[in-house]
Amino acid sequence: MRKLTSLQQVRRHIITVIILVIFCFPLYWAIINSIKTPIETFAGSWVPFFQFKPTLANWMKELGNWETRRALTNSTIVSLCSTGIVLFVGTLAAFSLAIFKFEKMKNQDITIWFLSQRVMPPVIFIVPFFLIMKSLKLIDTLYALILVNVTFTLPFAIIIMREIFRGIPGELTEAALVDGASYWQIFYKIALPLASGGLVATGIICLALVWNEFIFALSLSYDEAILMPVLIAGGEHTRGVQFWFVAVRVLLTMGLPMAIALFVQRYLVKGLTLGAVKG
Repeated sequence: MRKLTSLQQVRRHIITVIILVIFCFPLYWAIINSIKTPIETFAGSWVPFFQFKPTLANWMKELGNWETRRALTNSTIVSLCSTGIVLFVGTLAAFSLAIFKFEKMKNQDITIWFLSQRVMPPVIFIVPFFLIMKSLKLIDTLYALILVNVTFTLPFAIIIMREIFRGIPGELTEAALVDGASYWQIFYKIALPLASGGLVATGIICLALVWNEFIFALSLSYDEAILMPVLIAGGEHTRGVQFWFVAVRVLLTMGLPMAIALFVQRYLVKGLTLGAVKG
């Protein structure tokens, strides 16, 4: 590998800092505005304790707001339930595609069909899903949001887990079959433990997709089943956008995914790098 000169290293560091500032600025904006008063929000002050006195009044109001607590609870329930169903069904389907060979329809064709479900834009399904949920009387319920999120997140989990299961040596499966193990025993005693890192990584990604989903959350709910992305978008009132409340809602929305990602960081890195190195 060619050694970089001092000028090239400086240039690379400058570019890295610029990119870091661009990506971190929205988070800084949310943190700063969440501890400002409404007047200070429009004053252009950015340095706490020097240009303005920080306050937790916005946090206290939002945490005491019943609508915010309900939206945060709804998002947590929908995300965790959807991710749980997706991982359970997706790992079974992925294991089947990785182990068995189908005759009428090839495994590769089935995988491409699942992939096509992620390629199509979800916006074209808003009206059909709205009519279906209306006929089932599920509009403005958490059940409708869970069903929709499972439908659009499941193909992603199947594709990822299929590749992870395919990376498991076939000799292990053959040896287990010779010893009298069933395919179900091979699945939960051999395949799942070996693919635990990939399973955690897939779960985190699916959780993020469900947690940030906005289109269906907006079209299928209006009161009882409001989620955090919809609540953030509704931060505009007759007096304009209340940036101080929007900032608190943004940070609250980031809280659960960040906490889970930090908690399973060791497994997440292992899952994302699974199969990257072959020796």
